Amino acid sequence: MLTLQNAILEMIAKGEPVSAVVHELCTRVEAAIPWTVCSVLTVKDGRMHPLAGPSLPPAYSQAIDNMAIGPLAGSCGTAAYHGVPVTVTDIENDARWQDFKAMVMPLGFKACWSTPIMSGDRVLATFAFYFRERRGPSQLERDIVDACVHLCAIALERNERALEREALTYTDALTGLPNRARFNEVLKQQHRSADRSWGMLLVDVDNLKLVNDTFGHGAGDALIQVVARRMAATMPTETTFRLGGDEFAVILHDGPEPDLAAKAEDILREIKRPAQCDSHVIFPAATVGGAIAAIDDTPDQVRHNADVALYHGKERNRGQYSAYHAGLGTALTRRFRAIRDVSVALAQNRIDAHYQPILRLDTREVVGFEALCRMTTHTGDVVSAANFHDATLDAQVASELTERMLSHVAADVRRWLDMGLPFQHVGINLSAADFHAGDLQERLYSAFAASGVPLKHVIIEVTESVYLGQGDHVVASEIKAMRSKGLRVALDDFGTGFASLTHLLTVPVDIIKIDKSFVDRLVPGDAGAVIIEGLMGIAEKLGIRVVAEGIETEMQAEHLRALGCMLGQGYLFHKAVDRHSAAWLLQEFGQCQAPEEQAMSRQA
Repeated sequence: MLTLQNAILEMIAKGEPVSAVVHELCTRVEAAIPWTVCSVLTVKDGRMHPLAGPSLPPAYSQAIDNMAIGPLAGSCGTAAYHGVPVTVTDIENDARWQDFKAMVMPLGFKACWSTPIMSGDRVLATFAFYFRERRGPSQLERDIVDACVHLCAIALERNERALEREALTYTDALTGLPNRARFNEVLKQQHRSADRSWGMLLVDVDNLKLVNDTFGHGAGDALIQVVARRMAATMPTETTFRLGGDEFAVILHDGPEPDLAAKAEDILREIKRPAQCDSHVIFPAATVGGAIAAIDDTPDQVRHNADVALYHGKERNRGQYSAYHAGLGTALTRRFRAIRDVSVALAQNRIDAHYQPILRLDTREVVGFEALCRMTTHTGDVVSAANFHDATLDAQVASELTERMLSHVAADVRRWLDMGLPFQHVGINLSAADFHAGDLQERLYSAFAASGVPLKHVIIEVTESVYLGQGDHVVASEIKAMRSKGLRVALDDFGTGFASLTHLLTVPVDIIKIDKSFVDRLVPGDAGAVIIEGLMGIAEKLGIRVVAEGIETEMQAEHLRALGCMLGQGYLFHKAVDRHSAAWLLQEFGQCQAPEEQAMSRQA
């Protein structure tokens, strides 16, 4: 007996799995007492689960798995129910076996003695001897069972502590979901698995920082908990993970190819219901990126692909699902390269302002400029913003570019005014990031005040996509506030996006700049001319000035004049030029005869 105890205790001390420890215990006992068959069943939530039974047929163990304990649930179920040993010397005629004897008697068992394994007053499991004759346990068998029950209790309690430690290691404290460490473990298991039909969703909670800043971190934590509960209600909890911060992950195995789009829609639909978060009503939202595992993809590659899809979604498809596809990673790499190049150019002072003149179409006098961002490459080439557009989608880079442009433009305007040139106004393009930075007006005022430039010389240009992008009311509010303080606002690239004349009633602007795509269609019989003519009439009645962009031929210029448009810009007149050439244009062609306001208000 001492040898048995030492062997089992050594296994426990080495941290062997509890199932292996108990299996070894039963095997050794059966070898020492050949006429017995041992069984250990764990008890959880009132139900029994086989842990060890080396000599029991697998079919029998499967049949009793998840069986409820009770006063008439065989020897083990009854012992677990009452918490005391139960001896049944005649299975065939004992009421406690009435519903189960048909399973056990064909195996040749006629008696069964079961003892509960306790931890305090809690039943952890049962230890049973099956006999092939009608009898109860001998004193030797009782002594052996006492020792075995004690060893099993040690092994089971140690296992519980290990599971508790594992739960702390692999469970997110805030949400109760599996955490990043568990996610990484599951990915390792997936790498070893033969299953290649799986996919991954990455879920990013939108506007968590805004919630934290507005309502406090208590509301932010509550929002994370709400999202976690709703995801767990939609997806299997064991495959739903909180990776940290505002990011969650779901690993899906569902048929030959998981329908990630449908699952993502389920998650988004569940998440977006209004929620009470620390006494504040919040409307949760999330962006989801997903990737299906290709045949040769490693789990790390699938995760990377899902990351790429999520990043793309946050920039282009916020609040919705974006699926990874070939080429998406290339686009992301191209964007990172553009961000790096622009960041270096900013640091090396290779970002500058160039100016494209805006002219009267009748007299060809220069009445203003549009300031355009240019980057000088290491080889000395000057490239337009179109060549590094991907970088401007990054909020930080866009903000830094605007800051640099404001500084250059303000200094140039001050220089032209000091030179006595007939300068009237300059248009400066702003991005969505500029409006969301929170201090746009202060930045504008400070930049021009530092150079002593009156704001009457400044026109803010906003593209259609920024003007009403994704139902964004922040931009609309800023436009109204700037106009109320005297700044003029131009709607750039009109006709390329989804702004309409109806929007101009609620978010008015001072100037509409007709996109080049309409000007290109100024040929006889084309609907473009009809649209421009109608726009001119509406704009006049609304008191909005119109500038045509992208004029390249004299025919286009004359056609626009005939339609009533008297201001334009384009390669017909001049490309964007540096500050020195701009000064020369003002000196040679600046409108001296009429004040600036007259030129703009009359469209001439």
